[in-house]
Amino acid sequence: MNVRSSGVLLHITSLPSGYGIGDLGPAAYRFARLLRNTGQLYWQFLPLGPTSPAIGNSPYSSPSAFAGNPLFISPELLVQQGVVAWPDIQVADHAPLYDDPARVEYDRVERHRERVLRAAFERNSHTLPSDGFYAEFCRQNNAWLDDYARFVTIKRAHGGAEWRHWPAALRNRDDEALAAWDEDNAREMEYERFVQYLFFRQWDALHAYCRELGVVLVGDVPIYVTYDSADVWANPEYFQLDASMDPVYVAGVPPDYFSETGQRWGNPVYNWQAMRQDGFRWWIDRMRHNFRLADVVRLDHFRGFAGYWQIPAAEKTAVNGRWVDAPGMELFSAFGRAFTSLPIIAEDLGVITADVRELKNTWNLPGMKILQFGFSGDLTRNPDAPFNHERRCVVYTGTHDNAPVRAWFTQEAGDEERFRLGEFVGHSVREEDAHHAFMRLAMAGVADTVVFPLQDVLGLGAESRMNTPSVAEGNWAWRMNADQLEAYHYERFAAMTRFFGRQS
Repeated sequence: MNVRSSGVLLHITSLPSGYGIGDLGPAAYRFARLLRNTGQLYWQFLPLGPTSPAIGNSPYSSPSAFAGNPLFISPELLVQQGVVAWPDIQVADHAPLYDDPARVEYDRVERHRERVLRAAFERNSHTLPSDGFYAEFCRQNNAWLDDYARFVTIKRAHGGAEWRHWPAALRNRDDEALAAWDEDNAREMEYERFVQYLFFRQWDALHAYCRELGVVLVGDVPIYVTYDSADVWANPEYFQLDASMDPVYVAGVPPDYFSETGQRWGNPVYNWQAMRQDGFRWWIDRMRHNFRLADVVRLDHFRGFAGYWQIPAAEKTAVNGRWVDAPGMELFSAFGRAFTSLPIIAEDLGVITADVRELKNTWNLPGMKILQFGFSGDLTRNPDAPFNHERRCVVYTGTHDNAPVRAWFTQEAGDEERFRLGEFVGHSVREEDAHHAFMRLAMAGVADTVVFPLQDVLGLGAESRMNTPSVAEGNWAWRMNADQLEAYHYERFAAMTRFFGRQS
């Protein structure tokens, strides 16, 4: 990431489609061509794992750090591939997938996609034993795939209960109990493996298409995993759990810009000593998997690899946590031995200390700068202020956790911040031009890489916000419409990309 370039942040869910949610179908290919035609190098997206309405549909809270989200499987491509027929994917008139086409209604989408995928399995299950591609997929992913299939089917059979509430033999992974489960539930487990096969086949095809275009995919790896996940159930020794398999400590961040009481994420923290003993095998497997999914990986909450905020599990907020050292240097040394290169963006936001900077600089990783944070406080000490940017960083107007620039300008920024923005660009800024002012500042800056949420490229407002931290409802739902993929919306964006020497 040392060439002058730019890109767009857009999660898969936000693409237009006729099936209630963005997917890996025609609109994804159209968006990749749009990026190419406007001179962009990067398409950044959020984590690709399965999501659940039970935990807010967040891509950062998944039952697996390895599985793909079945909701992203394109029904249209399944028809084109001969996996299902058109009647299998039709939406019933009495069961529409949304009331508002600009919002994902996850419950409805899940029901429809489950029906489509069940139909696909019924049509194809008899051919799976002789399908060499399917067999090879299962072989390549055997480190996680069978445990994921077990986890999902056991959870479904027990009414969605967390794994700690399962019968003891299954909760504790008794060998005989698992063998019996595999035998009695072979078809359901095959269904789950088949669904993953469909996801990765479609993902690999899109990835190959982006490579042909010269579009680089930027993925996202959350530092932590969800407690109620196949990862924790299958590897409890890697997490700080008590004898009852409950978390002793959970992760989060102290009070900050987003919350006066901090953020209590609730993820179990790692047992780094246990991970150290086998050479960080689980983390190496996880990174290898994500380097396959994307060309570059953003490591979320990078500072947690140097030191993390540990909160007693009984605490209701993050206030009474404490900082604990993490073995980041050892972990990244293991990465260095396992991989020929480390195409990683370090999400180094928040409380950044000398050990975090040392870890990032030792491995020459680009960090992040957020322009929305760049106009407050003492600008000479503010790392996000435009004149403090450096070449080896990635500048964003905002992230998935920020309001779109127009909403920031009208609803969050104070008079002083708006004044300072005007001083940077040389004139007072109006609401309708705020996103252009931000884009121009980023494009003109010294950073090699700049990335813009699509909402800021289009100049959208608060209705298009992706996530509001510490707010449980209404997140991860925004969708663009088909017209917003038309080239005329991006003429100024493309011209700015060329003018500031970022055209790829």
